Amino acid sequence: MSIRVVVVDNSEELLVKLTGILNDMSEIELCGSFPEAITAMQYIKEHPVDLVFSDIVMPDISGITLASKLYELPDPPEVVLLSGIPGFSLEAFKIRVFAFIVKPYTRAQISKVIRLYKEKRSGAEADSTAEIAR
Repeated sequence: MSIRVVVVDNSEELLVKLTGILNDMSEIELCGSFPEAITAMQYIKEHPVDLVFSDIVMPDISGITLASKLYELPDPPEVVLLSGIPGFSLEAFKIRVFAFIVKPYTRAQISKVIRLYKEKRSGAEADSTAEIAR
């Protein structure tokens, strides 16, 4: 069973990088990549998604606001927040996102999040938000 993923980042370069990493993973079904959170939220409300990778600092609404709103949905996806500002990890923990990754991220960090998600989905319990170190 594939993992349905959406990526949100207002940086075209980072959007291309992350979608490239995810497209190389056989277990991933990349459902969409969006440069703004509002469009991504509308898509997620209308389509089933398992995992959302989102930048935190964006011009329309922040990744933290996006995650908070997604967690209000009846069947919410898990959210992984990405930021070049490590201090945002505290906010990520407060809203209990699935993981927080400090930019610049690596393929290994993205793979680790996917592995953790697969473990959670298969029944292993995660006690708290995972912070994926550099």
